[in-house]
Amino acid sequence: MSHNTLAEFVGAAAAKAGVPGVAVGVWADGREVFACHGVTSVDNPLPVDRDTMFTLGSVTKTVTATALMRLVADGRVDLDAPVRRYVPELVLPDEGAAAGITVLNLLNHTAGLDWNLVADTGAGDDALAAFVAGMAGLPMIGEPGARASYSQAGFNLAGRILENVTGLTYERAVASLVLAPLGLTNSVFGPAEAITRRFSVGHDTGKDGVLTVAREWAGSRANNPGGGLASSVADQLRWARFHLGDGRAEGGERLLPAGLLERMKEPTVQLRGSSLGDAFGVCWFLRDVDGVRTVGHGGSGIGQFAELLTVPERDFAVVVMSNAGPDSGLLLNRAVVRWALEHYLGVVDADPEPLPYDHGRALEAAGDYEVDAMTVTIATDGQALTLGVVIKPEVRAASGTELPPDLAPAPLGLLPGDGDEYIVTGGGLAGQRGFFTRDAAGAIIGADLAGRLFTRVRAERGTPLDLK
Repeated sequence: MSHNTLAEFVGAAAAKAGVPGVAVGVWADGREVFACHGVTSVDNPLPVDRDTMFTLGSVTKTVTATALMRLVADGRVDLDAPVRRYVPELVLPDEGAAAGITVLNLLNHTAGLDWNLVADTGAGDDALAAFVAGMAGLPMIGEPGARASYSQAGFNLAGRILENVTGLTYERAVASLVLAPLGLTNSVFGPAEAITRRFSVGHDTGKDGVLTVAREWAGSRANNPGGGLASSVADQLRWARFHLGDGRAEGGERLLPAGLLERMKEPTVQLRGSSLGDAFGVCWFLRDVDGVRTVGHGGSGIGQFAELLTVPERDFAVVVMSNAGPDSGLLLNRAVVRWALEHYLGVVDADPEPLPYDHGRALEAAGDYEVDAMTVTIATDGQALTLGVVIKPEVRAASGTELPPDLAPAPLGLLPGDGDEYIVTGGGLAGQRGFFTRDAAGAIIGADLAGRLFTRVRAERGTPLDLK
């Protein structure tokens, strides 16, 4: 596969999607290929190149998990030990959960923790400690180990384990355990370091269709373990190659035993009806696509999206970073990954076909579902289902900063089977899959989207649910 062919596809796809800048890296047949297109910012444009840094969002979680696995290899952390062994100050609304959650529960999202805290605990070295103190008010969505539900708060807590065990700040611990040994010199936390390098900024599309710079570049420091790293496509392809290897850096230094690195890619809990994967390994999403096992992770920043996908059995990796919101950047990343899988490996990743519209089932599913910061509304007009996502007004009012735009209602279809799995078929979340959760009586009480549980709070036509 020639560089020009990849570059031509990336350029055409970015132009069609209206994405200002994108960087793509592919590892195939024992060599690296890069394709970079566009600019870092529509206001202050610089060409995107292989060393341009984009915010990675949740791809950062793979770095946090790997740093913890280095401590596991050294005998300083036990995956099956309770988190309180390393974070004795942890308090949760459920004391039994606080005492029982293990390190592995954090790394495979089975701790029973809600998505996150809406809180900015400052930029000081105590940011994570203050965040963990605030978890006393974080809702629980289930018992530890009972089910997987994606949790940013859980990975922030994992970052606090790194701090307490190493005696360093989270950022310094990750730099010493992972970034420096692997030579990831264009991977940093925070604008103070990023501003000395070439970096991309996020963009959002307003209601008028105009693309504008997102003036908030990154989230709060306490969210660094779950989503705060900025990195280049060259660094991320090197990162992917490390995870395709045997635990040694390019210079031969062993960072992890091969068995522990492989353990991260083995299923620890199954996922249902998720476009993100069929199972969690240790942090990684595992998904079977057209007969091959893929191992990867995606991430969303503020107006930026990243995707890292590997196929270990084929020694293949693809990394995509783009700097536009979900109505364009997320869709572009997905298209590039699918194109690379098909053109380099002959692997076709196709969406399942939804069932014809069923008004009775549509009425059963329609309503409002929420987490701390967002509300998902599933609605029907009698002919089709739609799904929209809104950041809660009180969250916008309290933030004091620019937040991403809401996602307009997009078409949704139920999938074959028991009818509780669904797929979004249009808009910025096109291709995203999820499922509905029922109680013992068979009533729908939640909807999973992007790997996290949204609790149902209102049924069709705004009728309050009796949740007692």
